[in-house]
Amino acid sequence: MTRATSSAPSQRMLRIGEQVRAAITQVLQRGEVRDPVIEKTLIAISEVRMSPDLKIATAYVTPLGVPNHAEVIDALNRNAKYIRGRLGPQLRQMKYMPDVRFRDDTSFDNYKKIDALLRSPEVSRDLDPNTDDEE
Repeated sequence: MTRATSSAPSQRMLRIGEQVRAAITQVLQRGEVRDPVIEKTLIAISEVRMSPDLKIATAYVTPLGVPNHAEVIDALNRNAKYIRGRLGPQLRQMKYMPDVRFRDDTSFDNYKKIDALLRSPEVSRDLDPNTDDEE
C-alpha cells in the first residue's frame, strides 16, 4: 500500500499542535515565565505547527500592543527550554516533549494589507456592479 505524499499536516499533527498551543497559553497566562519582557506583554498564540515526527513545535505568536515584536520573540526563545519543561503536566500523554520554537505571526499584517488593497479606490471601482462598461 502506498501513501500519498502531501505537505498538508495530518489530523494527528493538528490535534497535538492545538494541545501544545493550549498548554503554552496556560503557562504564559499563569505568569510562570520570569522574564520582564514576557511578564509585561500580552501574547496571543495563533497557531502551533508540529513537525511530522512531533518533536518540534513552532508557535506563531503576536505580542499585543508592542511595536517591537522581535524583542518579545527573542525573550520567548531564550525561555523556550523552561517553557518546554512547564508543558509536562498538560502533555503527559506524549512520548517525547517537543522542542518549542517561537516565530512572529505576520498573518495579521497580511490581512491588513489585503483589506487596505480591497478598500482602495481602484479595486472598489473594478468591483462596483453599478458601473457600465459603455463609453
